[in-house]
Amino acid sequence: MASRATWKPHTGQGELSTDDRKSLPSSVYAYPSKRKEPLTDARHVRNALARFDQVKDVSDDERASAFANIRKAARHYGVEMKEGDWRDLGRKPHTKNPAQSRGKSGAR
Repeated sequence: MASRATWKPHTGQGELSTDDRKSLPSSVYAYPSKRKEPLTDARHVRNALARFDQVKDVSDDERASAFANIRKAARHYGVEMKEGDWRDLGRKPHTKNPAQSRGKSGAR
């Protein structure tokens, strides 16, 4: 059974500062209970799709709900999505994060 989207559009956003994010309602996030991945414009929707498999500490049910929220926001903002299921985006990062392999000094 497909998860139901809880996402609702929120206008007047774009570039979000930390203070802006704190004032957003939970309904604009892909992961509302965790307040992860705000979906306030097309750029943020594309970012949430690109980073979907990098979000940590979420269950499969939360991923399914987040996917439904992203899909609803994508339709609203005119972002094309070819994926039909959250599993099409993967569950684990498929690209290495160079920052994790550098150590504390940041040197390569």
